Amino acid sequence: MSGDRQARLRDWRAAWENDGVVFALGALRPKDMRWVERAYQWSFDHPGASAGDVLAGKPGAFYQDHANPYALPVYRDLFNATGLARLIADVMGSEQLWLLYEQIWFKQGNALRTPWHQDLPYVPMSGPHIATVWINLDPVAQQRSLEFVRGSHRGPLYNPTAFDPNDPGATMFAQGTWPALPDIEAQRDTWPIVSSAIEPGDVVIFHPAMLHGGAATSARGRRRSLSLRVFGDLAYCCQRPETGLHDVDRLTHDDGRCDPMLAMARQADGTLFRHPGFAQLLPAGTTEAAGHE
Repeated sequence: MSGDRQARLRDWRAAWENDGVVFALGALRPKDMRWVERAYQWSFDHPGASAGDVLAGKPGAFYQDHANPYALPVYRDLFNATGLARLIADVMGSEQLWLLYEQIWFKQGNALRTPWHQDLPYVPMSGPHIATVWINLDPVAQQRSLEFVRGSHRGPLYNPTAFDPNDPGATMFAQGTWPALPDIEAQRDTWPIVSSAIEPGDVVIFHPAMLHGGAATSARGRRRSLSLRVFGDLAYCCQRPETGLHDVDRLTHDDGRCDPMLAMARQADGTLFRHPGFAQLLPAGTTEAAGHE
């Protein structure tokens, strides 16, 4: 590893620990981005069971898809060809890495902003080695980029938004179960909000406990984003509340799909988050990955 890369990695590790978000600018090369585009396009062309619009029914709704079980070979190729797995693991300080699931976003024209939220309340996990990775195929100006509340990865976790287009205040869990999500947008000056302009090749890595939201796009804007949800050595099972949820939304609901996420949700708090249904991207003892200099 070159001295310049070692210095950058030290800075990124410090940002991960202190801020909860890393703007790894220029981390991927043009040939790496071709693998990113290939994976994104595959997902866009092969919608899975979870494909659909966020804030559906409202002008400015935008498209997403995630956790397509048929996508794994494409995304494994992406990680293998680019060295992205080693980069993420090194930033987190983990030796091993697993893929939780992939997610794509497509915003075109006057798309609404993604509401402020945390990713972690939606999954039964805890620990320091969990990350959401955000990569864009199009340049994103800072005022149109993803925004974060610096340091919010330390908690607390808030009652997560239900992404209800007709009720912005609707929550996943019954009121009073967890603290109410603060209205960050109405009090922006009181929160340490950070963001960055993003170019293809930049990688944003953040802990899923981070409060974050996505800015709206303009009439002529387009934003094709890829999110990769991963975990490493120190990731644990952590049960989630189910009060106020329909059966289909309960993580302990047995729907017959043998979903590894549901299996993990039924484990005791503190159990290592491990299941053969999650693809291992970096095994123990791996020090370098193909595609990284």
